[in-house]
Amino acid sequence: MLSHSSLALFSLLLLLCSSSSLWVSPVTATVTYDGKAIIVNGQRRILIAGSIHYPRSTPEMWPDLIQKAKDGGLDVIQTYVFWNGHEPSPGNYYFEDRFDLVKFVKVVQQAGLYVNLRIGPYACAEWNFGGFPVWLKYVPGMSFRTDNEPFKAAMQKFTEKIVNMMKQEQLFEPQGGPIILSQIENEYGPIEWELKAPGKAYAQWAAQMAVGLNTGVPWIACKQEDAPDPLIDTCNAYYCEKFTPNKSYKPKMWTEAWTAWFTSWGNPVLYRPAEDQAFSVLKFIQSGGSYANYYMYHGGTNFGRTAGGPFVATSYDYDAPLDEYGLTNDPKYTHLKHMHKAIKQSEKALVSADATVTSLGTNQEAHVYSSSSGCAAFLANYDVSYSVKVNFGSGQYDLPAWSISILPDCKTEVYNTAKVLAPRVHKKMTPLGGFTWDSYIDEVASGFASDTTTEDGLWEQLYMTKDSSDYLWYMQDVKIGSDEAFLTNGKDPFLNVQSAGHFLNVFVNGKLIGSAYGSNDNPKLTFSQSVKLNVGVNKIALLSASVGLANVGLHFENYNVGVLGPVTLTGLNQGTVDMTKWKWSYKVGVQGEKLQLNTVAGSSSVEWVKGSMLAKKQPLTWYKSTFNAPEGNDPVALDMISMGKGQIWINGQGIGRYWPAYTAQGNCGGCSYGGYFTEKKCLTGCGQPTQRWYHVPRSWLKPTGNLLVVFEEWGGDPTGISMVKRTLPGM
Repeated sequence: MLSHSSLALFSLLLLLCSSSSLWVSPVTATVTYDGKAIIVNGQRRILIAGSIHYPRSTPEMWPDLIQKAKDGGLDVIQTYVFWNGHEPSPGNYYFEDRFDLVKFVKVVQQAGLYVNLRIGPYACAEWNFGGFPVWLKYVPGMSFRTDNEPFKAAMQKFTEKIVNMMKQEQLFEPQGGPIILSQIENEYGPIEWELKAPGKAYAQWAAQMAVGLNTGVPWIACKQEDAPDPLIDTCNAYYCEKFTPNKSYKPKMWTEAWTAWFTSWGNPVLYRPAEDQAFSVLKFIQSGGSYANYYMYHGGTNFGRTAGGPFVATSYDYDAPLDEYGLTNDPKYTHLKHMHKAIKQSEKALVSADATVTSLGTNQEAHVYSSSSGCAAFLANYDVSYSVKVNFGSGQYDLPAWSISILPDCKTEVYNTAKVLAPRVHKKMTPLGGFTWDSYIDEVASGFASDTTTEDGLWEQLYMTKDSSDYLWYMQDVKIGSDEAFLTNGKDPFLNVQSAGHFLNVFVNGKLIGSAYGSNDNPKLTFSQSVKLNVGVNKIALLSASVGLANVGLHFENYNVGVLGPVTLTGLNQGTVDMTKWKWSYKVGVQGEKLQLNTVAGSSSVEWVKGSMLAKKQPLTWYKSTFNAPEGNDPVALDMISMGKGQIWINGQGIGRYWPAYTAQGNCGGCSYGGYFTEKKCLTGCGQPTQRWYHVPRSWLKPTGNLLVVFEEWGGDPTGISMVKRTLPGM
């Protein structure tokens, strides 16, 4: 009878042979798996991994981040591959700067760690359009993530591009490189369930295509219960101890152990206590898990316009063990580091035996792994309120509520998930000073410029912009005759605008009269407000702004953005005027973008004002300042508390969207880690700005003469902007 590992390898060979058109010269496999674990060079491994996404930090940050991950006890760095960053237009590839994937993988290799490359190429990841390039949507006959020939052709081409790059650089483990795992697709199970037969056919095709690329390493497929052999189905969740792979000869793997959750504009920030994070991972390991990855280990920053969702904030901190700035987040970082050491002390026993589970009390149990290779025990107390003393072997052990202890020799407790020895560190944001500003007020689009177009009816925003800008102008003229009266009670008429989202500034005769915006839960918005109209021609200009494109959902490529109507005026003597099907004028972007005011060259193309002439609390205003880099090496950020909503650039590099987006007063604080964790449990920042500080990578700064540019959409006071440094206590 074949062993589990032999069965897995045999099924791999069968699938490869059935795909002769994709077969390439064989690679000697040194990474395989069985029902216990991933096997590297003949040895089963308990692998601790962490997600670090290369474009959410800078190349200059990578070595430090990865070394800290190694020091924290990690074996593997896991990352998505971001298609839209690498192929911004068809056939034109970009692999430089933050998108230098090869360099990132080699930095991991130099640190002596492995890589799990989640090629996808669908990422989700709260990334703009889920990582798909927008041009893909407009390929004729295109339908995302289903049994669709145009999509499969494009997906296969890009997947092959990435695999071939890694092969050329000798980066797969059988070639001597660090990549021990690859992933095809991402969280496809829910989509397949909705699509039925086309989804299942696509999943089978994707598996066959991936395995046919002959990387020499296993492929995983997270959140896909029927992942076709030999793909390994894996778990993503806050807890995964109950997860079971779909075949007994596949290891129990956890690709996303969520360290908290992403931050979205207008919502409080979620954090997850170190005690519960450790409890969830150790409960998974004691239940036979052999691969656990923290999502995120370093979340980083959604620079530029990369945040998706929509309504995902610029910070992607995720309460990760390494914070957005690359500093250790204690006690979480150190508490998990101690756990990883204890797990490694137990590794030989864990990969050599199955657990024997015995009851130690009403809510207590022991998981014991014992073989000739050693003995390791996990003592668990699942009671959410009470500590207990349990007898195990010849000893007695104190188990706090909702905790697990590790005994690597089945005798000596070396770690308990609820006993935190690491200090609780609260980092400081120390002001470094403000800026001297120049301002330039952008124009309200009028509909007569050469860069405007006219179309019948209201057109979808993404179709018009192709995501080249967050902004699209919808312009309309409304003529009021001298003989037309308003309502007899003298009230002004109402302008009513229905939009698919995400943000709307409404101008009438060149003046901002109001704004409206959606939310992460409901991106759609309604604007309804009285307007003063003059006799004659009145110019209505609707500035629709996206806040990142959808990144998840069945056929999210068909989700709409922008003003789709109806757009009406009510209260006129003639009754309701429906402008929805009128001819509308359109302009993509604001004028300052066309002039590239965010760059050194572009900033000299207009007349800026300063001093007493400086514009404050004015919509559509550009601000610029020149400054010298702060001394030292502490991470730095911009405090944008005095501003409204817009975007920031440093030396032409996009820091990201800013928006205080104050959250509602609510049930923040008082987080208890006992019991299963939920996204409503541990919140902070109620009644505060969603995001106040915006990370400025040190590597983007010159010693002197740095250009800071801010575009303010609805009105702010730039004199309140300051540079701050992020430091640990005592620094």
